[in-house]
Amino acid sequence: FELDKPTTKMKLIICFFIVVLYSIVVSSEQYTNKYDNVDIDQILRSDRLLKNYVNCLLEKGKCSPDGAELKKNLPDALKTACEKCNDKQKNASKKIINFLLENKREWWNELEKKYDPEGLYRKRYEEEAHKQGIKL
Repeated sequence: FELDKPTTKMKLIICFFIVVLYSIVVSSEQYTNKYDNVDIDQILRSDRLLKNYVNCLLEKGKCSPDGAELKKNLPDALKTACEKCNDKQKNASKKIINFLLENKREWWNELEKKYDPEGLYRKRYEEEAHKQGIKL
């Protein structure tokens, strides 16, 4: 194997760029930020709006475009500890979880039954939630 040959050098350079490009694509994968400007506070203030999202997630009702995106990404976000979430999405998630736990526990329980029937995520996130003042 000789590095002096131009074709060998070219193959190495191409392989190097493929590896670099792949690592950039994989490491920068995030959920869409298309819906980051949805007014979470307005949704939380309205039982009707919030129930529509809950029903969407529970497959009991139609989904808005942002609700459908949430429903699509929720299982992965739970599995990966929201590693593809940006800061705004993480903060919104914490706010929603807190709200549901404090004000709509029955809706939380339904969601938990659907998305964490074996309690795996509850166990995984319980300590972190406790540190943030969230009582599961």
